Amino acid sequence: MTRMPSEPPAPPQVPVGGSLDKLREHIGAAARQERAAALDVWLREMFPRHVPGVSLVAVGGLGRRECAPYSDLDLVLLHNGAAGIDRIAAALWYPIWDARLGLDHSVRTLPEALSVAHDDVKVSLGLLDARHVAGDAALTGELVAAAADQWRRTAVRLLPQLRELTSARWAANGELAFLLEGDLKEAAGGLRDVTLLRAIGRAGVADTMRPAVRAANLRQLDTRDALHLAVGRRIDRLVAQERAAVAELLDLDDGDALLRRVAGDARTVAHALDDAWRAADRLRNGRRRGVPAGTPSRRPVARDVVEQDGELVLARTAIGPVPDPSLSLRVAAAAAVVQLPIARATSEWLASFSPPLPNPWPPAARAALVSLLGSGAGLLPTWETCDRYGLIDAWLPEWARMRSLPQHHPIHRFTLDRHLVQAAYEATAYAREVERPDLLLIGAFLHDVGKGLPGDHSVVGAPIAAAIATRIGLPPADVATIEKMVRLHLLLPDVATRRDLSDPMTISSVAGEVGDSTTLDLLHALARADSHATGPAAWSDWKGRLMSELVSRVHTALDTGELPEPPAPDPELLEGGLPAVHLDGDRLAVAAADRRGLLGAVAACLAMHRLDVVGANASTVDGRAIVEFFTQPRYGTPYDPVALAADLRRVAAGDVSVTQRVRARAMSARGGTASPRVMWQRDVATDAAVLELRAADSPGLLYRVATALDEAGAEVRAARISTLGGDVVDAFYLVGSWAQADERDRVAAAVLAAV
Repeated sequence: MTRMPSEPPAPPQVPVGGSLDKLREHIGAAARQERAAALDVWLREMFPRHVPGVSLVAVGGLGRRECAPYSDLDLVLLHNGAAGIDRIAAALWYPIWDARLGLDHSVRTLPEALSVAHDDVKVSLGLLDARHVAGDAALTGELVAAAADQWRRTAVRLLPQLRELTSARWAANGELAFLLEGDLKEAAGGLRDVTLLRAIGRAGVADTMRPAVRAANLRQLDTRDALHLAVGRRIDRLVAQERAAVAELLDLDDGDALLRRVAGDARTVAHALDDAWRAADRLRNGRRRGVPAGTPSRRPVARDVVEQDGELVLARTAIGPVPDPSLSLRVAAAAAVVQLPIARATSEWLASFSPPLPNPWPPAARAALVSLLGSGAGLLPTWETCDRYGLIDAWLPEWARMRSLPQHHPIHRFTLDRHLVQAAYEATAYAREVERPDLLLIGAFLHDVGKGLPGDHSVVGAPIAAAIATRIGLPPADVATIEKMVRLHLLLPDVATRRDLSDPMTISSVAGEVGDSTTLDLLHALARADSHATGPAAWSDWKGRLMSELVSRVHTALDTGELPEPPAPDPELLEGGLPAVHLDGDRLAVAAADRRGLLGAVAACLAMHRLDVVGANASTVDGRAIVEFFTQPRYGTPYDPVALAADLRRVAAGDVSVTQRVRARAMSARGGTASPRVMWQRDVATDAAVLELRAADSPGLLYRVATALDEAGAEVRAARISTLGGDVVDAFYLVGSWAQADERDRVAAAVLAAV
């Protein structure tokens, strides 16, 4: 008769709070082993005694004895058809759930487990970690031996399916080495990939768990331990707000040091898995063809480069006592263009024997760099291979400072090194829009080289980029263009989103800084590539249209020497009865009898309809106040034109009841964690000064600020709203010279009080 415990024992306790030293005791391989041992004891105490043909098997982290503080449990209840198995399972699973532990469980016979593993590669991998916990040890031993044997026999067949699943996971989670908030488990180069390496190694395909990989894996597990302890729950994504606490638990200097360590370990794992996939491909292709006879076929790809077994290797004539200094760059360019990997032995040979590039570079090296940067989809994997073997540092000594350098603004997704390579990749989409695509690619690659150094990175980076451009052999005129591109790479997006494009002074200022149409087109392409490489929050269709409008107006000024006329008000708003409302997609215009507060009231109405304002213009013509807004739906759902038009007419007629709810919510949202700032620009606009507000975004912010300006007696001619992640940079054109400092201080104080 099966005897079940009357009262389930208490589960092992997870550390909560305590001193830093106490928490550190729960990090590391020994702590993970202790947690696994404690869980084993707990599960054994709940398992029924003297039941033949039933065993409890741990898989996953518990099976490997790699339990993080808040890990889930992965368990298999294995049986040989024993009676009452459902009752045994319930007696095990319910106490685990009652203890609020995550549980992934299954109940299977030995043939069932092997059958599922035969068809499902994820189950097959899980059984490779199987470990006996309680019950019939012989039954567990059969499963462990049979699962390992079945994997060795079927691995080559299952690896393509496994690779497909892995690629989908990488696409969803990104690359841990380059992400500012990466998933330690699921991202490429994370803990999940180490599990793949073990499996590929156990199949005999390749030697995957080398010392460097083992060390990287231990550090990744330590990082996950520290993350769980810092947050107090299961979490695998290393989010920005937890970096400092995790770094402290790991006794690292700061969050940046933590990110660099995570990136280095992820690269080690990703490189090892890349080698393992190649070994699997060679094995599978060899089996498909049968044992090849004689010398492998070699196909010329480029000068000194041939393809062999799906990889690029050096031609025999390229290997000599004094190799060509440009050889490594030419091999990299060929690999990126044909989208084939460089063989490991070839990469190692190039790293060991390639002589330093002369200063300046020979034309062949410069041409190879441009070809590499412009290769499209092949750029990223090829660049990472070259970086892995130290080739990039040999080409560009500055690269070591930028490798894995975090970027702290929330709109950035990637570390600096990946952002620069990604920008060059994105720039290829605009190569046909510029006269000098080579300068576009080089400028995109170098545009942020000043980051990580004191000062404005655009200003600091310009001479660094010029020095690099000189070293790679560009003529002085091209060096000057690269220097200007880096110095001005934020000019177009900043002006387009923060300045009044109808103001002639805006256009003349940009034209004066840019200087010529060729540079203008390069800056336009660079700005778009930079935005797309930054992340989704850095780009919108509205931003793209604003930049295109700015570039068009500046082109007119550069090509003709004349400033374009500002657009005339909509004639339909100047005639007919009041109030008047016009809705045209993302452009909304309201005309009403001139009165104070119209701009803020309309902004509140738009907020009520869940429309975010990205730009606004205000003017008064013959006693008519005309406000024009450019909007985008907050959640992607188009507005209801009938309801919006009705509410706008009521607001324009002075009905405050329409926006009372928004006003109350907007006032309650005041304040924030970061201190807002107000800056004045008195020489950038015609007949107006620009008040620029930098603050945390919040509901109704535009309404509050517009109302405060109105009550302070400031007339708003135009407004530009720029949202960057959770922050805004709002520019308000205030009519007048605003020469008196005390008046500026008074208005600034009113705005800050409203924020």
